[in-house]
Amino acid sequence: MNINNYSKPQLNILIILRILIGWHFLYEGVLKVYNPEWTAKGFLLSSQGIFRPLFTWMAGDGQIGFIDSANIVILMFVGIALIAGILERPAALSGFVLLMLYYLAHPAFPGLEQGPTEGNYWIVNKNLIEGFTLLALYYFPTSAAFGLRRIFTGDKKLANT
Repeated sequence: MNINNYSKPQLNILIILRILIGWHFLYEGVLKVYNPEWTAKGFLLSSQGIFRPLFTWMAGDGQIGFIDSANIVILMFVGIALIAGILERPAALSGFVLLMLYYLAHPAFPGLEQGPTEGNYWIVNKNLIEGFTLLALYYFPTSAAFGLRRIFTGDKKLANT
């Protein structure tokens, strides 16, 4: 796919969307770095649904340090990569996987408590929406038009999709 296949408004909207989601991920990662008391343990222990045993195991004393660090690293990697426009596709895929884990830990299914959310959801919540938006960015990358990839490589063709 070539960026010339996008109209100017399509390209601009995708670039803005990429940067906004990148900002959200980076901000969440930075907040966790500067809060020494932050841990995913409570989120994981309050999980519901069929994957609860997995998330409870992840919250165990032997795993939680790694899980917390991995969460921060992935958030910051995704954020920096999307904002900068480099490694955009691996970042989008990593962000998608992370958000799907968040979703599966607290699915918005009928009969389950909503858990730590900012609203009331039924099947679809913000993690699902942002996750699939990242999947769209994976399939419609824009870093060849605006980002470090363009500066470093001069590449005006997008990665194979």
